[in-house]
Amino acid sequence: MQIGVGSGNPVKRAAVALILEGDIEAVAVDSGVSEQPWSHAETVRGAETRAAAAREAGYDVGVGLEGGVSPIDGTVGLYLIMWAAIDDGTTVGRGAGPSVRLPDPVADRVRNDEELGPVMDDVTGRSGLAKTDGAISVLTNGRIDRTDALASAVAGALGPIETDLYESSR
Repeated sequence: MQIGVGSGNPVKRAAVALILEGDIEAVAVDSGVSEQPWSHAETVRGAETRAAAAREAGYDVGVGLEGGVSPIDGTVGLYLIMWAAIDDGTTVGRGAGPSVRLPDPVADRVRNDEELGPVMDDVTGRSGLAKTDGAISVLTNGRIDRTDALASAVAGALGPIETDLYESSR
């Protein structure tokens, strides 16, 4: 099976490879959303757009992964969020990864129109964090990295595709 991951980011390809088997290739596509998605809805839309574009590029299955930020009802602060979408041509499955509250100084900068990746690079003194361990690794003191967090979203997105319990809602 040919699987296209709608991103040139090697972490996203690696996350898909942890969950799916087949010929997995990264294909750079546009997310159709802002560089820094704000809200679950915009982040999901970015994942769906990436999955559809990867599939349209000639793959049997398209996978889209998108990270964003969002407040969460009932909590204080701004959260790092991540979503996956898997498009097999018949069904689109969606799943979320872990959500982690951003420290207030980081959240304030993101609220002032800075993108999370460069902000995290700046506050950690590292470069290219989004293409390696990710902000989530820093924020969880290394307990989970970006690859594993995104892989959990991919696993969740498989539910409607692989589980018979969803047949009536396809």
